[in-house]
Amino acid sequence: MARRTRDDWTRVALRALVEGGVAAVAVEPLAARIGATKGSAYWHFPNREALLKATLERWEREHTEAVIELVESASEPLQRLRLLFSTVLEDVEHSAVELAMLAAKDDPAVAPVLGRVTERRIGYLEELFAGLGFAADVARRRAVLAYSVYLGQALLLSAEPDLVAQRRALLEETLTVVLCRG
Repeated sequence: MARRTRDDWTRVALRALVEGGVAAVAVEPLAARIGATKGSAYWHFPNREALLKATLERWEREHTEAVIELVESASEPLQRLRLLFSTVLEDVEHSAVELAMLAAKDDPAVAPVLGRVTERRIGYLEELFAGLGFAADVARRRAVLAYSVYLGQALLLSAEPDLVAQRRALLEETLTVVLCRG
């Protein structure tokens, strides 16, 4: 039996969270899923709550901070905004994780992380819109609008994928709307 790492456990726990919600992040089924013993989990995490916390931190790192880091590689605010939208609006797996987190929004472990991630994302979008010359209050509203579009598309992608089959065209239309100055 291969030795499992902390990363192995949080990867499988994140997948389980997407597929079955917070309750699916349980040591015994996850151990069976990755061919490990429960003892392997407890080697890395003192309890299930610690595994869930590490999984949520992984989500925050991979689906927020890593995306922002990627986007920051573009030199201009408009290029950053375009890269951000194309990265998150075209990633089906990303959308599934977002919906799982929103579905668990009332869970005491998820709520603070979700709140922190939401504010970080909207704050980053606000910076991008301010960098494009929008006044602070307008930049904030555009950021909330842009984030709402992202969440709405994630929901549609899950429920009615044919409606968002033309994601590239939707991306361009979204950018046109959120950048409109009239």
